[in-house]
Amino acid sequence: MDGVPEPHTGWTFLTNHARVLAAIADNHSARIRDIAARCRLTERAVQKIIADLEQDGYLSHTREGRSNTYRIDPGKVLRHPAEAGLTVASLMSLLVKDEADRATITASRGRPHATA
Repeated sequence: MDGVPEPHTGWTFLTNHARVLAAIADNHSARIRDIAARCRLTERAVQKIIADLEQDGYLSHTREGRSNTYRIDPGKVLRHPAEAGLTVASLMSLLVKDEADRATITASRGRPHATA
């Protein structure tokens, strides 16, 4: 089946819900297909995750023509008791900083180094 990402085995530090939320934070009008590709999930899995996030108030969407524009509630508190008091905004700021750092590192690796 084309377009289905390779499955991942083993555990990871971030949940798929966090990955989808981060992808939406990066592009509020991203298509489900694009979110799925970025997160290495199936489109159906992304649809379910978006439904979960909307049901619990972390995310909402507005239909604009044939596409959706998503809105994240940055003040919403994370669900797990260990993260009591932490908001979606705090989680997204960590992930966005990481993305910016990774982009900088990747870009610097691609540049030719000056010789002395």
